[in-house]
Formats: sequence, C-alpha cells, structure tokens
Amino acid sequence: MSMTDYKDAFNLWSETEGMGLRSLDDSESGINAFLQRNPNTNFVCRKGKELVAVILCGHDGRRGYIYHAVVHQNYHRQGIGKSLIHKVLTALDEEGIKKVALVVFAENQKGNDFWQSMGFIKRKDLNYRNLSIDDANV
Repeated sequence: MSMTDYKDAFNLWSETEGMGLRSLDDSESGINAFLQRNPNTNFVCRKGKELVAVILCGHDGRRGYIYHAVVHQNYHRQGIGKSLIHKVLTALDEEGIKKVALVVFAENQKGNDFWQSMGFIKRKDLNYRNLSIDDANV
C-alpha cells in the first residue's frame, strides 16, 4: 500500500459495516506516518482500477498488529482476504516477527467468523483497554 491508495482505502473503510475509524489515526497524515513506519507490511488488492481490499499491519519489533483489514462486500468469498493475510504473515516473518494480534468489535460477526476461520483464537484471559491521548482523535 502507498499513499496513492489512501483515498480509495479510506472510502472502502468508511462504507464497511463494523469498521471503526479515528479522526487523527486514520487521517491522511496519520496513515502516511503509519506507512512510513511500516513500509513492508501493508497491502491492497485492485481489480482494474478499483480498490477492492486493503489491510494495514505494523509491528513494534516484537508483535505484529493488524488493522483495518477489509474486502469490499462484492468480492467476499473469493480468497482475497486470505491472500492478504498470507502476504502480511509472510512480510512479518521476513521482519522477524513471530506473533500477530488484532482487535475485532464483538458485534462484528462477519469479521469474527473470518478471523476464526483463519486460525486467530479469541483470548479469554485478557482485558483490552485503551486511552485516547488526544481528545481530537475521536
């Protein structure tokens, strides 16, 4: 993925049910900073000129984290999501990262079903907590 994909990716994220976006983190400058920090682990899929899938992934040197993985609903069940996941896992492995995590909204059943089918387990021993450092990041 590159910044030339941003507008199409943001549009896809915005129209996808179950997707959570943040005003600063997902802004053009926020995604640009993310891509600069993680240049080898973010991917898109296009059919012709149409962006039909995108996945953001980064790491902290120890763990990989997947964000905003989505396939346009017209292209579900064609193996695109699985292909992108395999690309991300390969890219992380090449960077020495051996474990990856992600967050899915509890009510996003399609998302949860997909990640379960990909072998991602639902942890029951953790509580997820967060804090917004900047109140503008809604």
